[in-house]
Amino acid sequence: MSTRRHWRLDARPEGHDYEAALSLQEETLPELAEGQVRVAAQYLSMDAGVRVWMSAREDGYSPPIPLGATMQGQFIGRVEASRSDAFEEGDLVRGFGDWATHSTVDPALSGLTKLDADIDDVRQHFGVLGLNGMTALCGLTDVIGGLEEGQTVLVSAAAGATGGAACQIARNMGCKVYGIAGSPEKCEWLTGTLGLDGAIDYKRQNVAEEIAKIDGGIDVYFENVGGPILDAALPNMALGGRIGICGLLSGYTSESGEAGPARFDQILMKRLTVKGIFLPDYLAQGYDYYPQLRTWYDEGKLVGDIDETRGIENTLQAFRRMLTGDKSGKVIVAID
Repeated sequence: MSTRRHWRLDARPEGHDYEAALSLQEETLPELAEGQVRVAAQYLSMDAGVRVWMSAREDGYSPPIPLGATMQGQFIGRVEASRSDAFEEGDLVRGFGDWATHSTVDPALSGLTKLDADIDDVRQHFGVLGLNGMTALCGLTDVIGGLEEGQTVLVSAAAGATGGAACQIARNMGCKVYGIAGSPEKCEWLTGTLGLDGAIDYKRQNVAEEIAKIDGGIDVYFENVGGPILDAALPNMALGGRIGICGLLSGYTSESGEAGPARFDQILMKRLTVKGIFLPDYLAQGYDYYPQLRTWYDEGKLVGDIDETRGIENTLQAFRRMLTGDKSGKVIVAID
């Protein structure tokens, strides 16, 4: 019978020591039950929120992955076998399954979606055309809302997959856009390739001082990091500004979460609105963000770098690089 390779969570990782917590296993593929679909993965997505699932935290938006279970995440691949009327062998699909060469899924529970194969790079179904791009568009238009031409938008982790998409979407909507990233090269990419109005290197500049130089303050802040970056932004928000919390990367390795911002008082002083951005809430209501993203993509107004690591055996290195900022764009693993 056929087998698969998969990453098993054996212990709760400490910091970014994933080799001590996960192991690569091989097992026989089970027979398909009625309604199930088996997908042979071509690519795995490395997503920051997965780090929280590795911990024992019970207060997240998803429960912790049990020890001894297979690690979970997004895949893109081809349907290898199907007992579902909605999917046929050979369909190109994306869904939530396992860090594995194969995933056997219930289509509804995994969010299995057929993908357009008629684009120049199917990997972008993980990036600007995938959940990262959709989260950025959802956050700016439906969660934060009220985005108007000429407003000033600030994005943290701006060279990452979701941050880069958010920068371009705000730019496409006629806003002035500033990004925060972690190297001169990333900042140059933001202002050059993406055409941002400015970029701040948080490793080499005083973020609060640089944000304070932006005339009129920040109308909308798209937050991916939290911690000191959020504290730098809060006092420099415009009166009545809005903050969308998409991620809090600085606290993802903590077993208890991160303490609240030291400048929490600015929410009152500036009469700010703060909302969490969680894409599945809107997808469940029938929102469809793909058509607008695809239009911008086809027009050349939405681009994204792909950071690809080859081989499932190198998944942990790719995951660490994504979390520590040693990358640019969307981090994926190509299954050989």
